[in-house]
Amino acid sequence: MIAIVDYGAGNLRSVQNTLDEIGTEYQVFTSPEGLERAPKIVLPGVGHFGQMMRALEERGLREAVLERVRAGVPLFGICVGLQCLFDESEEAPGVTGLGLFKGTIRRFPTEMRVPHMGWNTLDRVKDCRLLDGLAEEPYVCFLHSYYAPLCDATAASCTYGFAYTAMLHQDNIYGVQFHPEKSGPAGLRVMRNFIELC
Repeated sequence: MIAIVDYGAGNLRSVQNTLDEIGTEYQVFTSPEGLERAPKIVLPGVGHFGQMMRALEERGLREAVLERVRAGVPLFGICVGLQCLFDESEEAPGVTGLGLFKGTIRRFPTEMRVPHMGWNTLDRVKDCRLLDGLAEEPYVCFLHSYYAPLCDATAASCTYGFAYTAMLHQDNIYGVQFHPEKSGPAGLRVMRNFIELC
């Protein structure tokens, strides 16, 4: 059973539709109750970094998610769900992220067209189970104005003016900046690969 964390702004319906298509059982959680039994957790991502972190805090989900991650449960962050894994974001100065990765989420420079919207390729940086069965440079769908810089956990990058983290993996933590639920067969495969972990 996959736990989908509902913080009030995530792209829940698209994620649910994808899991339905794959044939995976899931449950949506708006509070910590029951989350301790979830074998895998998905953090959807549509919205604002600050709004997301405040909602997670107010609903008691922040510490619940961190406890499960510390217990070794696989976590999968999508778009802002990846960004919140870091310490902070320029989108919401003073708001603290989950802090699972060091660093700051940056805004694309003002001279670039933002948001970065549409299809772009992934460039593999290191082996990652989420990439299993995908083409060497798969096309996936992006929609974001902020990005995670390259780091030790970067599993795949995307180039939009410069290279940034499009997929990351470290231990039981996974994240993608693109939207697998909007990325056709490649996105379905990424979601299935996460589901089939462990």
